[in-house]
Amino acid sequence: MKRLAALLFAFALVAPSAAMAKGEFHPEDEWELHDWLPIHLGPLNMSINKAVAYLLLGTLVTIVFGIVLMRIRLRVSPDRRQTIGESIYEAAQSQIAEQGLPSKAIGRWFPYVATLALFIWMLNLLSFIPLPLSDEKFHLGGVALPTWGIYAATSSLSVTLTLALITFVFTHFEGIRWNGPVRYFRSWIPEVPKVLLPLIVPLEILGQFMRVISLSVRLYANMLAGHMLILTFIGLIFVLESVALAVISVPAAALFYLFEVIIVVTIQAFIFAVLSAIYIGSAIEPEH
Repeated sequence: MKRLAALLFAFALVAPSAAMAKGEFHPEDEWELHDWLPIHLGPLNMSINKAVAYLLLGTLVTIVFGIVLMRIRLRVSPDRRQTIGESIYEAAQSQIAEQGLPSKAIGRWFPYVATLALFIWMLNLLSFIPLPLSDEKFHLGGVALPTWGIYAATSSLSVTLTLALITFVFTHFEGIRWNGPVRYFRSWIPEVPKVLLPLIVPLEILGQFMRVISLSVRLYANMLAGHMLILTFIGLIFVLESVALAVISVPAAALFYLFEVIIVVTIQAFIFAVLSAIYIGSAIEPEH
């Protein structure tokens, strides 16, 4: 009962203040980003907002997590902290790096794909923890305080697109570095009859750029859909103006919440990191 009460309390925090208006609920408002600290460099908007705050928090948590679990003195009889750290390291090496990277490149690119997996995993995990990082305020004793809610930095396309572009740049940088520009770009041309080359070559080039869309949209769409569904389940109570609906909508939101936290959070981080390793590995050894 204590766990159920805590979960229900968490969902009460998730419901944005806009939902308290009778019969009105707009879950899409949760993805409107308002500048907290405006920073404009010409056409570039570098302002600090909710998404940036979650990215900074995710970065800090990732660094602390890595230091606590990885920078330890190894023991013959490992304690719990060493066991967890070794398990994460082993999973990143065997299930991510070795699945896509050739052996000669693991030493160079394992840190990148492992950090990428851990960083995205932390961002996804933080997105399901109610935090007072919101554009909406409530007043307590004349003091304006932020409301508590959930938000995923990875449900912003600009975030996932940036991560995908980093992998894209590293992929082709390594392909050219290992093979030279001529051999690397020649590997994009498959062994087909010459009459088909005008059709096949543009498709191969397009396929390289489609990797960016594939990486970014997969992570973005899954995290956006998950949060949208949770907020929609809760919002039905206010839209239909029926407290009795909580008997159905709250358990449904709770189940979907647990599914996202336990499964989707980890799977999406894993897929992004594995595909990044595969893309870099295929550029290093294009014949494979």
